Amino acid sequence: MQDVAPKTEADSGHGSRRAPRKHRVLRWSAATLAVLILTVAGTGYVYYRHLNSNIEQDDLNLGDNKVEEPTPNAQGQTPLNILVIGSDARDSKENQELGGARETFGSTPLADVQMLLHLSADRSNLSVVSMPRDTLVKIPKCTDPDDGKVYAASEGRVMANQSLGHGGPGCTVATWQELTGIHIDHFMMVDFSGVVSMADAIGGVPVCVDANIHSRDSQGHGSGLKLEKGTHPIKGVQALQWLRTRYGFEDGSDLARAKAQHMYMNSMVRELRDNATLSSPNKLRKLAEQATGAITVDSGLGTVKKLYDLSNELRKVKPERVTMTTMPNRYVGARVEPTADAEKLFRLVREDIALDGKDAKKATAQKTGAASDDTAAAKDEIGVLVQNGTRTDTLAAAKGRAGTVAGLLVEKGYTKAASDRTASLSEATTLVRYPSAELEGDAQAVAKSLGIPMSSVKKSTDVSGVTLVVGADWREGAAYQAAEQDDETPKTAEALNGADDEACMHVDPDFTWS
Repeated sequence: MQDVAPKTEADSGHGSRRAPRKHRVLRWSAATLAVLILTVAGTGYVYYRHLNSNIEQDDLNLGDNKVEEPTPNAQGQTPLNILVIGSDARDSKENQELGGARETFGSTPLADVQMLLHLSADRSNLSVVSMPRDTLVKIPKCTDPDDGKVYAASEGRVMANQSLGHGGPGCTVATWQELTGIHIDHFMMVDFSGVVSMADAIGGVPVCVDANIHSRDSQGHGSGLKLEKGTHPIKGVQALQWLRTRYGFEDGSDLARAKAQHMYMNSMVRELRDNATLSSPNKLRKLAEQATGAITVDSGLGTVKKLYDLSNELRKVKPERVTMTTMPNRYVGARVEPTADAEKLFRLVREDIALDGKDAKKATAQKTGAASDDTAAAKDEIGVLVQNGTRTDTLAAAKGRAGTVAGLLVEKGYTKAASDRTASLSEATTLVRYPSAELEGDAQAVAKSLGIPMSSVKKSTDVSGVTLVVGADWREGAAYQAAEQDDETPKTAEALNGADDEACMHVDPDFTWS
C-alpha cells in the first residue's frame, strides 16, 4: 500500500460552490457493503442503540413525481430497490486528505457513481445496475429539505452526476425514477474515510490485474494505484485507489472504473461470507462501528434494526445469483446516453426478471400488465397525440408513421387523435404515455384499441396528455403485433456474475511498468 494519499483524477468538472453538507459522501458505492457487513454484526440491544447514533439520515425523494410501487407476487412479496450513491465531496479534513483535489473543497458535490440494487421479490437473486456518471439525463425539480431551496428542472439533458447538488441524494433518487420508471425504496451512501476503515476491518479484499499497473501519468492524472500482475488482497487507501482508478484500466473510461468496482464488490461479498477471521467478536464490532459511522441513509433504513433486517434479506441471495451490470450506453460527444438496450435492462428490473437468466417464466398477466380500475372517457372525448419514435441507431424514422396511426385511431372513434409532426424520437417498442392518474384509463383504452399490451402503458411527466409513441417495432402496417419479449440481459450490459472469482481487470499498456 502506498504511504501517500492519492491525488484526485483531474476530471471533476465542478460547478458553482455551495455550503458543504457534512453527510456528503464518497464517489464509490461502498454503502452497499455496510448492509452486508451488518449481517455478521449481531450484537446486543444496548450496542444497537449506540450504533444507531452513528447513522445519518436524509430525505428519500426530493421530486414532486412518484413512481407506482410494484405489484406483489402471488405470495404477497415485493422486490426491493436500493439506490447506492457516491459523491466526490471533500467536506472533512479526513476526506480531503484521502480524496485530494483541495481546490474543490466545499464545492457542489457530484454523484460520480450511482448503482441500483434490485433484490427480487422472492429473495432468490440480486441485480445491480450502474449508471456512468456522465450520462445525459433530465433532472426533475427538487426541493432541498434543509433550507427549502427549489431547484428547477434542468433545461434539456445534463450530466446525471449533477443531481446530488440539487438538494441532496433525494434528487438523485428522483432522477433515477424519472429515467427508469423503477420505484426506489431506499438509498445508501458512504464517505471516503468509511471505505478505508471498513476495508481495514475486513482484512483485505482480493482483486486481480492482468499486468503490472501504476495509475499515474506524466500530468499527474490517476489514482496512484500500483500493483503487480496477479491477484492481491487490498485494503485501506489502496482499496480506495482501486475503486477510484480510471486511468490505467482498459480504455480509461468511467465504464472501466464501474467494472473494477463490480469486481471489488463481488469479491468483498465473498470475503464476508467465507472469511473465518470475521468470527472474532472484536472484529465484528469494529466492522459494525465503521459501517454505521460511514453511511447516510433514508429514514426507512435509519436504525441498525432496519439495516440488520435488510441485511438478512440480502444474505438470502447466493453469490452465483448476483449479477452486476452497467447501463448500456452510447457516446454523445464526450458524454453518454442510454440506448434501447438500457430501456430493456430497466424493464427487466421493473418486471422483477433475474438478470442471470435463471428465473422461472413469469406469469402471462405479469408480463402483459393488468388494466387499472380507472374508467376511460368516451372515445370521441379522448385527446391523443401520436409521435413517430421509429428512428433507431441504424435506421432513419419511417416516414408518415405518426399520421398513419393517428388515422387508425380516428377510424376507431378517437376523433381527437392528431399526429405530432415535430417530434423525431427513438423508442424500441410502441408506448402509450399519460401524465397523471386520472388519464390512466384513457391511455389504457387507446392501447387496447390498437392491441398494445398494458405493460406498454406508462405514466410519464414528459407528456401533458395521452401520447402514443409509435416505436421501431411498428415501422409499417396497420395492425400492431406485439413481439414476444426477449428477457435475456443485453450483452451491452456487460454482466458479471457474483461467483466469478477469476475476473481480472485489463491494464492499459500505457500504465504498466516492469
